[in-house]
Amino acid sequence: MNHGIIFAFIGGDLRQIPVIRLLSEEGHEIKTFCLEQAEFPNHPITPSKTLEEALNDADVVVLPLPYSLDGKTVHAKLSSQFLPVQDVICAMKPNQLLLAGRGSEYLSALCELHHIRLVDYTKREELLVLNAVPTVEGALAIAMEKTPYTIHQSQCLVLGYGRIGKLLSGSLQGLGAKVRVAARKHSDLAWMKAYGISGVPMENLADAVTDCNIIFNTVPHLLLDFPILAKIPKSCLIIDLASGTGGVDFETARELGRTAIHALSLPGKVAPETAGVIIKDTIVNILEELGV
Repeated sequence: MNHGIIFAFIGGDLRQIPVIRLLSEEGHEIKTFCLEQAEFPNHPITPSKTLEEALNDADVVVLPLPYSLDGKTVHAKLSSQFLPVQDVICAMKPNQLLLAGRGSEYLSALCELHHIRLVDYTKREELLVLNAVPTVEGALAIAMEKTPYTIHQSQCLVLGYGRIGKLLSGSLQGLGAKVRVAARKHSDLAWMKAYGISGVPMENLADAVTDCNIIFNTVPHLLLDFPILAKIPKSCLIIDLASGTGGVDFETARELGRTAIHALSLPGKVAPETAGVIIKDTIVNILEELGV
């Protein structure tokens, strides 16, 4: 990556602070907008008064993770302003590079219409793998806080054996939990067997939930519906780590008296410094590959 790149950071949360600080320490010029509540002591950060001022001569524009919570306005937790995503794209110059977290069809269409180069940095494998670590730590912290017993010897069921499922099941094993993992793929079930984890075919999920103390879901589509929830003990804690609407019918869970927590964006909540370093390293990797 070239030295002296001009970055414009638009919106964000606590994760943006270490990203900006580290890039500044590497000699890059940083402009910010909709980040007026962020503090950067001893760093030459330039808060811009207007969006146009922030974007004017920027080589790279960075939107946060996620770039928007409602699909219309920029996610800007450290600002009192409401900034439409469309305003950002319309103010950018053709062929300017935009990095955004957890993009959408709407964002892609806007960028295509205005000839903006868009890269969704949350599709990068290095970010997804490393981001799973604080997600798992956050999930364990919730389990420890919300249950009256130890994870050790608890009957834990993990739904899904992707990046988070792999790390989570291993961490639970390390804490002495009784771990089972439900998955659809035969290859995943084979890997579980190789690692000494009790695997459950997803079609047998109804039988696997009846004695659980804690259930962790990592699958981003509905799995825990009425027939499954009705078989889960009332004392069981359900922690849904899946993005979007998750994998739990939360309304039905409430009606049945089940405790279900939708734990979204845990890296930014439990470890914003680490999450920021991961994002910064991912941005650097992207720019190096693009020759910026």
